[in-house]
Order: sequence, then structure tokens, then C-alpha cells
Amino acid sequence: QVQVVESGGGLVQPGGSLKLTCQLTGWNPNAYSIGWFRQAPGKEREGVAAISGSQDEGRTTYSDSVKGRFTISRDNIKKEAYLQMDSLQSEDTAVYYCAADWQGRITLARNDYIYWGQGTQVTVSA
Repeated sequence: QVQVVESGGGLVQPGGSLKLTCQLTGWNPNAYSIGWFRQAPGKEREGVAAISGSQDEGRTTYSDSVKGRFTISRDNIKKEAYLQMDSLQSEDTAVYYCAADWQGRITLARNDYIYWGQGTQVTVSA
């Protein structure tokens, strides 16, 4: 199993950028696919980006709401995954979570992930 810890959240103005980091520890973390999710107050947790495990050459997928603005990546040497968020809007305000899927799938389905971090707050406001 793996442990997942997010960092990098904060307050940013509309149009600004922020980069979140997901640190992975445990056995063979690079084989796990990684998903970034977010949950705004009063809303369901939604998947925004995912990247496959190292055995699948880092394929990615994005939700329509962030496509073209967010970029997911990973560094298998550092055992970290990242979410680069550009052109941030007030609607992007949420708690952002990193999650790991041991089956290495490219998926934005919440139920496919069993290892979750505690979340990091992102607030987009002037």
C-alpha cells in the first residue's frame, strides 16, 4: 500500500497559477496511477485529472472543466505527482485531494481510488 500527502495549496488571485504536489511513500508507489480530485462546499467530490503508473508511460486524462488549464505530471525518481493549475477561476476554489489506484488505471471515478490524502485548500479570490 501507499501513503499520499498533498501540499501547495493557498490563496491566489483569479487568472493566477498554483502547483500542487502529491508525495507518495510505501511499496512501489510508481506503479500506482494518481488522480487529483476536488470538493467545493456543498458539492460532490469530482475528479479533475489522472495519470497512469510508470508501466503505462504516464498517460493522462482531464475533466472538461479543467482541460487546457491544468496539467498533471509525475516524477518517478522523487516519487511525487503534481497538478499545475493555470488561469485559475473562482469556480476552482475547493479542497484538492490526491489519490492512488493500485490497479494503475486512468480514471476520474472516485470509487476507483482507495488511498487518499487529507487534502489541501485552494482559494481563488481577489
